[in-house]
Amino acid sequence: MTRRALVIGGTGMLAGCAAALLAEGWHVVLPSRRYAPIPTPAGSAGSARALWVEANWSDPKGLADGAERALGGKADLLVAWVYGPARPSVLRAVGPLLAAGAPVVEVHGSSSANPLLGGCPDPVLEDHPTQQVVLGFVMQNGRTRWLTHAEIAAGVLDAVRRALDGRPPAVHQVGEFRPYPVHH
Repeated sequence: MTRRALVIGGTGMLAGCAAALLAEGWHVVLPSRRYAPIPTPAGSAGSARALWVEANWSDPKGLADGAERALGGKADLLVAWVYGPARPSVLRAVGPLLAAGAPVVEVHGSSSANPLLGGCPDPVLEDHPTQQVVLGFVMQNGRTRWLTHAEIAAGVLDAVRRALDGRPPAVHQVGEFRPYPVHH
């Protein structure tokens, strides 16, 4: 049986997460503005493949239509890193592409979601168990630095594993939160 994953933001910082799903035999669909191929690893299980779909968050319906064609069936998992203002409309547009009860992993930057400074936004797709990942910073030698792509992929994959294991929805912190208040 083919497992299908829809990974929005999967050609950038979530490319490592998409590659890990691909290596496990998932059919991974990657709606994105820019083409960034993710090769199928040698010895991948099942009918593993990654399909890029040209898409833009400013056109949620177009994104969902392209993703639907590439999925070839209902998605068993949604991993999404969508900038705050576009998040609700994009996730609502792709919601009908998910199998009943399929888990969702929403990824947030610490400027838009910080449990210490006001919490995380509510999950958009209420009918799907949602793990939320908040990306922070790393303190190193008295200074902060951005998380590496490998650190992001590891943190998001941990949330994906929890989601696929049927664990209760939770907020996962990767790195430290901003050491100062965020002003909008």
